[in-house]
Amino acid sequence: MRQYFKNIYEAIATILVGMGVTWRHLFTRAVTIQYPHVKRTLPERSRMQLFVEMDDCIGCMACERACPVDCIEIKTVRGGKDEDLGQTSNGQKKRLHVVQFDIDMGKCCYCSDCVFPCPTGAIRMTPEYEFITYDRSTLLTKFATYSPEEISELEERERKEKEAQAAAKAAKLKAAEEAKKAAAGTDEPKSE
Repeated sequence: MRQYFKNIYEAIATILVGMGVTWRHLFTRAVTIQYPHVKRTLPERSRMQLFVEMDDCIGCMACERACPVDCIEIKTVRGGKDEDLGQTSNGQKKRLHVVQFDIDMGKCCYCSDCVFPCPTGAIRMTPEYEFITYDRSTLLTKFATYSPEEISELEERERKEKEAQAAAKAAKLKAAEEAKKAAAGTDEPKSE
């Protein structure tokens, strides 16, 4: 009989403890937010969507090499000898045209490994996290500002410059060989 009353006491005590927790939380402020209308403030170091400041990009491809999932694709064209491409915001001289800088946010794992190796700080994580879409192709972000015509013109100019350099190098080697042969011909002893 004693066990019977002990069980009743434990049941009532357990119910009262549970109801006490319920009553404490009943009068506290709700923590639910109405998401589309009310947005939560994210921590300062949150990693969200990538952004590239193309005026600061020097085309070093450090971010492309650091990316563990290969979601960054960069293509550069060398600037002309006398061409001034300007400087980055930290004073570094630009030597390359960055004709393609694409980031596929559908592949990105938000690790921010691409942000740290950038010598000019051109690539960074933004606090933007709302880029939901029904079409995955819209997750491919293109940052380069060159038109296809400009790209083909720059590539053609670079090709011609490389051909001219190769021709000059070949001519220099040929002249060196001819000079060597001429020197070898004058060094031979004269027979009388």
